[in-house]
Amino acid sequence: MNGASEADERQMKPAPQRRLGPGARSLIPRREAPQRWRRLQGIALPSRPMSNVTLEWTDALSLKQPQIDDTHHQMVDLIKELAAVLSTDADPLPAFQRLLEHTIEHFGMEERWMAATGFEPDNCHSSQHKMVLNVMHEVVRHATELKDLEPMHIIVGELSQWLPAHAEMMDAALVFHMGQVGYDPATGTIEKPRATEASGISSCGSQGCN
Repeated sequence: MNGASEADERQMKPAPQRRLGPGARSLIPRREAPQRWRRLQGIALPSRPMSNVTLEWTDALSLKQPQIDDTHHQMVDLIKELAAVLSTDADPLPAFQRLLEHTIEHFGMEERWMAATGFEPDNCHSSQHKMVLNVMHEVVRHATELKDLEPMHIIVGELSQWLPAHAEMMDAALVFHMGQVGYDPATGTIEKPRATEASGISSCGSQGCN
């Protein structure tokens, strides 16, 4: 009887959980495994079913700033491309890598503009960029080291919700600020340099970052 009881106890013990890197620790809720990766790190978003992507480029997403609009349009297309690949048996990693590389350059462009127009290095807009990239790199690690594509299926839906919200608040505030100081991203010139000499901006460019 004791042997049978011990065997039963061993079967009832939960399987050991795989450890994630530090960039994704806050993404994984403690209890329900199917709910993991439902939040970009530090960025609250409503959950949506995996690979349920309805994001489309429309005029509503336009910020009337050519470089940002072009970059956002490209990101929309790359998210849709990834979602399409994930609905097949094809390897989605190349599509995800293209999205990651584009996102790195996308964020880098905005970081350069913020630095040129008086933002503090640790402003919350930049912090959100870092958090999103940390999550995306962790998705790559799961796909390559753990052969686990579930995070990639989930993040494609998360990004399709995150991008419009981020653009509407943080990127729109950045575009407004650039207009206020007369910053031309094509030439790097500032019409009102004194406006950038005030105390550095640590918020997203608006009154705050909620």
